[in-house]
Amino acid sequence: MVIFAGQGDARRSMSLLWRTAASGGPAPKPGPKPGLDVETIVATGIAVADEEGMAALSMRAVGTRLGRTAMALYTYVPSKNELVDLMHDRVLAELPTQYDISAGWRPALTAWADDAWAFYLDHPWVLQVSQARPVLGPNEYARLETVVRILGATGLEPLRVRRVISVLFQFVRGMALVATEHRQAASETGVPDEQWWAQRSALMTEFAPDFTERYPALAALESTASLAAMTEAGDAASHMEREAREAYRVGLDLILDGVEAAAQADSDGTLHVSAGTP
Repeated sequence: MVIFAGQGDARRSMSLLWRTAASGGPAPKPGPKPGLDVETIVATGIAVADEEGMAALSMRAVGTRLGRTAMALYTYVPSKNELVDLMHDRVLAELPTQYDISAGWRPALTAWADDAWAFYLDHPWVLQVSQARPVLGPNEYARLETVVRILGATGLEPLRVRRVISVLFQFVRGMALVATEHRQAASETGVPDEQWWAQRSALMTEFAPDFTERYPALAALESTASLAAMTEAGDAASHMEREAREAYRVGLDLILDGVEAAAQADSDGTLHVSAGTP
């Protein structure tokens, strides 16, 4: 399920995101604070998505939790489209925006990535909001500002910084998606990962008895990797979720190694030309 942001009225959406006076809604009136407002509706929408998933999100579901009709919400939030934009930007406010770079950019960038990884696992519905058309809210920009400041300490030239940001964002999102899908697979299908793999491994032996001969490099890799994995300490997460987490850690180190090498090359004045580079 992929949700594209920014499908509501552009002016109304941006005014709600940035809380300007041009929201198009009714002007505030003097007197007691109303029992319903944008902030409450958005917080309730986040609670629905966190607890039940994005598929359960609707204006009616939010209204029910608030003891109101869906129609009562439309005065404050025009539709589900605007609600999703507001939820996405609001929940990003949970992410830290300050990282100590006194020990260098690499520890700071690692901490930033780890915080993003944990954030996605806490709010997996965020991963369903496509980044093809960003929400363009203040917290989304604050998040981007944070990583730009960290990468500024690398000395990379601006175009490289932009490309590195794209790689980092998509890498962390992608690996977190794998981990969250492992969690969701067991709960939504009723079959634990271990049981699923055990059933199909037995059938693989039956239907592909020559697997090792057909795929010798893969078989050798799997044999060695599985033996190494068996020596690792277990935890409450499934084996496959642990694998996703370890792949994230290894991949992040490799990306940061590349950033470090590129930063050193830039500081040395070395010119790099690669396929596909404008």
